[in-house]
Amino acid sequence: MTAQIGSVEPLSPQVGEERVEAVFRNGTITAYGITVSFTLGFLSQWASSADAWRWYDVPAVVAVFAGGMFQIWALALLLPVEGLVKTIYDRATRLYLVGLALTGAGVVTAVSFDVARGIFGRGV
Repeated sequence: MTAQIGSVEPLSPQVGEERVEAVFRNGTITAYGITVSFTLGFLSQWASSADAWRWYDVPAVVAVFAGGMFQIWALALLLPVEGLVKTIYDRATRLYLVGLALTGAGVVTAVSFDVARGIFGRGV
């Protein structure tokens, strides 16, 4: 049975679907939320920096931004009650890890280019 728009019938997982514990999912939501806030804070700080942007900042910004979007997508999957279903939880975890990897790669890229710029001169 499916719920219709405007219906008060709750959406529930199919009978026999494996679920994760609500407490475990809540801890995961907290961890995801914290890293999403760090990602958004990093982007905000970077965007408001007085330093001039360079062409080599683009790959790092794209990676951090895309990583943040994957992290937010994962968090959005876990927030509804359906996030307790193991298949949805596992999908959110994979999306989160992709987002975390992209964000990490973007930060490492940005720092690496800044270090290279410092070593090899301001004109790079």
